[in-house]
Amino acid sequence: MRRFVLSVALLGLIMTNQTFAEEGSPATLSTPVRDVVTLKDGSVIYGEVIEMTGGLLHLKNSMVSDIIKIKWEEISKLTVSHPIPFHLKDGSVLMGTVEESDPDMIKLKAGPTGSIMTVPMNVVTQVNPVVQPPVVYTGSINAGYSQTAGNASLKNVSVIGDFVARSEQLRLSMLGRYVYGDNNGSLITRNARGTIKLDFFMTKRLFWFASSYFENDFFQDLKLRTAISSGPGYQWIERGDHGGIFKDMTLYVEAGPAYFNEDFRVAADRSSFRGRVSTKWNWPLFDDRLTIYHYHEIFPSLQNFSDFFFTMDNGIRLKIFEGLASGFQVTTRYLNQPPPGVVNTDNLYLLTLGYAFDTTRKR
Repeated sequence: MRRFVLSVALLGLIMTNQTFAEEGSPATLSTPVRDVVTLKDGSVIYGEVIEMTGGLLHLKNSMVSDIIKIKWEEISKLTVSHPIPFHLKDGSVLMGTVEESDPDMIKLKAGPTGSIMTVPMNVVTQVNPVVQPPVVYTGSINAGYSQTAGNASLKNVSVIGDFVARSEQLRLSMLGRYVYGDNNGSLITRNARGTIKLDFFMTKRLFWFASSYFENDFFQDLKLRTAISSGPGYQWIERGDHGGIFKDMTLYVEAGPAYFNEDFRVAADRSSFRGRVSTKWNWPLFDDRLTIYHYHEIFPSLQNFSDFFFTMDNGIRLKIFEGLASGFQVTTRYLNQPPPGVVNTDNLYLLTLGYAFDTTRKR
């Protein structure tokens, strides 16, 4: 009996030791990603290499909340433990990890073959970039409607929209607005505006534009206002130029000559050659949940600089859920020399609900 008890106790002890050994096995421990960046001044930075674009290496470090950005030209050595694509000047793309090598060189271990290739760091143009589709589409369509019935009969409709299609060399931009209101069948407001513009990028920043502007306003005695313009423009801020809350901000300015024509209902029609100066600023915040924007166009007369037409849109767009968005926009129009009986300034205040979209790929 004693032998039986001792045998059972010994067997249990052996099984217990095996269980502890299995639970304590190091094979179940995960190893964090640890890349190493050695600078030319001897400094060493640890973290995870995210990407390198625009001459800046983006490194993620658990000790720092923001992404660390390092100039590519200041890096002496690089070690990357996880496979990522390296884009070279000749257009080729190499996928693999990076082992420590001589200064200013990269020893790339290509997967899955494991072959080693050593290349100079200055032939690398990008590392693990976010590849955008050939054409990126952004835009929104918003509308507002109100109506009363009974002792008062009032109807008000407003629709505004914008659309941008951007490829590497071309950008097509369209804006539209329609506002209508009546009181007991009597017209109280009716205004429509549409613009279309095509930009051809000669460099990443410098472009040439061709634009057209059309507007109708019953209470400005205006059948049709037309402006055709062309000239140079410059993209001062592009997405990714800055970090933090400014990472998605864009800004461009353009200027050129324009043909300006106004057909009035009662007043004499007039046309002239003018200049056109325009600025568009867009600032998405909090992963596009909130967008602040500004857009204006000025058409000064080349014969008399005190004679000009000015239009400006200022607004915010708030994403409610997925593509559903609400917006508030203030549009100001100023005509320095209006027809007789017409006030020179008009303001539109638009509170709308609609849909916004953006096909830009993000990390």
